Amino acid sequence: MKRITIDPITRLEGHGKIEIFLNDDGEVDNVYFQVPELRGFEKFCEGRPVEELPAIVAKICGVCPGCHHMASGKAVDVVFGVEPPPTAKKLRELFYMAHFVHSHIAHFYALAAPDFVVGPDAPANKRNILGVIEKVGREIGMEVIKQRRIAQEIQALLGGHQTFVVMNIPGGVRRGLSEQERDDIIHKAKGFIEFSKFTLNLFQDVVLNNSQYVDIILNGPYSLKLHSMGLVDMNNKVNFYDGKVRVVDTLGKELCKYAPDEYLDYVAERVEPWSYLKFPFLKKIGWHGFVDGQNSGVYHATPLSRLNASDGMATPQAQKEYERMYNTLGGKPVHATLAMHWARLVELLYASERCLELAEDPDIIGKDLRAPLGQIPGEGVGIVEAQRGTLTHHYWTDDKGIVTKVNIIVGTTNNNAAISMSIKKAAEGLIKKGSEVTEGVLNMIEMAFRAYDPCLSCATHCLPGQMPMTLEIREANGELLQRVVRN
Repeated sequence: MKRITIDPITRLEGHGKIEIFLNDDGEVDNVYFQVPELRGFEKFCEGRPVEELPAIVAKICGVCPGCHHMASGKAVDVVFGVEPPPTAKKLRELFYMAHFVHSHIAHFYALAAPDFVVGPDAPANKRNILGVIEKVGREIGMEVIKQRRIAQEIQALLGGHQTFVVMNIPGGVRRGLSEQERDDIIHKAKGFIEFSKFTLNLFQDVVLNNSQYVDIILNGPYSLKLHSMGLVDMNNKVNFYDGKVRVVDTLGKELCKYAPDEYLDYVAERVEPWSYLKFPFLKKIGWHGFVDGQNSGVYHATPLSRLNASDGMATPQAQKEYERMYNTLGGKPVHATLAMHWARLVELLYASERCLELAEDPDIIGKDLRAPLGQIPGEGVGIVEAQRGTLTHHYWTDDKGIVTKVNIIVGTTNNNAAISMSIKKAAEGLIKKGSEVTEGVLNMIEMAFRAYDPCLSCATHCLPGQMPMTLEIREANGELLQRVVRN
């Protein structure tokens, strides 16, 4: 049996590897998506005052700190039995729309576009953001950097920092907006909308007008029939900040819709000995292994699944793009993995439009920023849609508000089984008996996980065994005194 290792896998947040095992005929026998890192946030949040958690969990990841901050803030509100006033909720969502804008721009141009703009089998030293800029031009590259910077400026203004966010407090937010600051955000949000439309046009020109790329999307080894999860509002329209979690099956029929505090009735998690990531599945269907289809308990929570699970977008221009995507791809639901990139751009336009709507809302410059706390601390669940999927934070406290237990299910954890299956299907479709396994082939296997925009630092919460460790004790001059090894 031959073993092919892709280590490290590239263009993602965190560290992971892919192990491909070929049988004696040179065909794929099995594939493993392994994440050899561990983040211990669920454990070292224990013993902390619960009101500190929104700031602590923002440090889980430098790419999506705002997602954890928002889910955590909502969970803490529930712990204290308090509903933030309208201005505070809208300020939180405004911050969050800017967070989506900067992240979706980064993924498309820096992580995904090299495979399409430069080409999936282009030299490795060209498949990066610099290769994209070389293809599309320096002016467009500078605009990408500019729009991300502007989105980060809005986050820093509202959140105290674009990464180390300190915005949320129990029942509200730390600061409001002045009229001048609001007017500036309105101007910036209009720029987001124009840039989003430009990016969708670029996707049309570069990807959809290229028959080879369309064939890869629709007919390549990048398709799984899985159930789709996403947060929706009361009209079943996509919402990133608030609502209920809706799951539709492989045919688009609603399987369930649940409030945050009901998630344990619908989602269960399992572990495998070869990964630090858990494998969530739909509890009422059960775990039937790494298989797709209507009877599988596996689901995915991605930009595409959010659109599959919804009845549309809540802003007009994004709704038009939503309809165009599904009309082009043959109707709902879509199971083409690489269509996640298109869905992500539809979401980029939605976040930009929603950013403008919130900035123009008279409540956004209100002065009522925090509601009084309502009860002795207890238990709370907060759910938002992170860029990478549905994000759940669940906290338990004692009667003094000290955290006793934490459970976090992040977007990439939701997608762990789906990512593993997508990688295996891509490998089976691309590696055949007698074929040469080139660098380009390995990159096309990586494209299967890259569509999910995985964030592995966020996702590693399981410790199936003991972590290997080497401890060396040295003198001040560097002389080794003792080495202790745990395998």
